[in-house]
Amino acid sequence: MDFKSWVKLNSKLRKRENSEGKNSEGQGFDEIKNFNIAIEDEYGGRGTAKVRYNTASTKKILEDPDEDDYPKWGLAAKYGCPADSVSLGRGTWRLLHSIAAYYPDSPSDEVKKDMNSFITLFSKFYPCRPCAEDFREWLKENPPNVSSKSLLSKWFCVAHNVVNRKLGKSEFNCDLLDQRWHDGWKDGSCD
Repeated sequence: MDFKSWVKLNSKLRKRENSEGKNSEGQGFDEIKNFNIAIEDEYGGRGTAKVRYNTASTKKILEDPDEDDYPKWGLAAKYGCPADSVSLGRGTWRLLHSIAAYYPDSPSDEVKKDMNSFITLFSKFYPCRPCAEDFREWLKENPPNVSSKSLLSKWFCVAHNVVNRKLGKSEFNCDLLDQRWHDGWKDGSCD
């Protein structure tokens, strides 16, 4: 779920909770049932999403899947443990794509300089040493395009797809970046 969708979702949930009757404990009078559903994102990441189901209105509300976004397998599967390369990579790509999605369409020279510095420093301090070294090597041949939101988003998408190919994962269609990371899917599933 992208940041914009998360904000929309939380706003809808707050409005809904404020408009519903509450008992003395602050609980709604309608019975709310919670379910976990298995999900897999377009990058092959697996996890769960929580769904609240209001029995009175028979309305399902998909809650933020990132609320419980820690890996369910591998060394970092135990809650509270340090991130392994899988969970670190998933969270990092989510952050980088979101940063690009909200980058200015026409950034100032100072903003461009800052983004270049951020990417350079990121490549030096990323906690997965082989990943960071590989990224720095790739940067030598593929400097970031920080001239606009769309070009930076595309640059991160290409970088991510290079990593996906190396890991034997499917590539993401870079034509869908705005839907995935900024606007939400055209089918309305993020509304």
